[in-house]
Amino acid sequence: MKAYVFPGQGSQFPGMGKDLYDSNPNAKVLFEKANEILGFRITDTMFNGTEEELKQTKITQPAIFLHSVVLASTLDNFKPDMVAGHSLGEFSALVANKTLSFEDALKLVYKRALAMQHACEVNPSTMAAVLGLDDAKVEEVCASITEEVVVAANYNCPGQLVISGSKKGIDIACEKLKAAGAKRALVLPVGGAFHSPLMEPAKVELEKAINETNFSKPICPVYQNVTANAVSDPDQIKKNLIAQLTAPVRWTQTVEHMLKDGATHFTEVGPGKVLQGLIKKVNKEVEALSA
Repeated sequence: MKAYVFPGQGSQFPGMGKDLYDSNPNAKVLFEKANEILGFRITDTMFNGTEEELKQTKITQPAIFLHSVVLASTLDNFKPDMVAGHSLGEFSALVANKTLSFEDALKLVYKRALAMQHACEVNPSTMAAVLGLDDAKVEEVCASITEEVVVAANYNCPGQLVISGSKKGIDIACEKLKAAGAKRALVLPVGGAFHSPLMEPAKVELEKAINETNFSKPICPVYQNVTANAVSDPDQIKKNLIAQLTAPVRWTQTVEHMLKDGATHFTEVGPGKVLQGLIKKVNKEVEALSA
């Protein structure tokens, strides 16, 4: 069974998508449609912007979504049996399985990006990658810090978990995690505590927009971050997508469930190769390629 997976924030790079724009007329139409919907030429920043410019959440999220969805539209024999996306990538996955239209998904992604950027400005916060420690131990350390917000945010693969919270909370957690035996506890260059309770203001903003958007019956199940399970019911997909902003990304569990349900080939669609690496760490035997 063919599984298609879509990356999230952090996979962006300068020049992303330019080859598609230049070589494929259909891709060019979608890129120009995106410029029109957003009201500014995001393609200018994607093709010619600096790393720093691409790092702004309000640019990063629509840029990665756009690259992923346009790339998927150019693939021959694109017939997914199942889809999943890492955080932001879930929106790309929902276009791929026909739950959302390209236009509606792009509008939601941009609204999400602005809401998250705003939440970051209200609550100065950050994230850190924890390597070489058992998930349960990381959860235990986070739970022991009661005076600050610190939670497990991204279960990326065995031995790699990202935590999220207030800047002070993350500093305390990093020290405690190193003392508990983590190989590394490294603060990430991100603007906020994604997938934590500090994203509640963004969740409230996005909830209204999601509830006003049409979600169709998908052509194949989406394995959603919040539960890591296969979902085909449009109402349940909506609920999980709303919950996603403040809940952890259960990527390890998602890949495990896709494998259990018969996935034999994984194709990463979008910029970078991050997800292939994570999938291989969950199961080194499985085929994981880049589109």
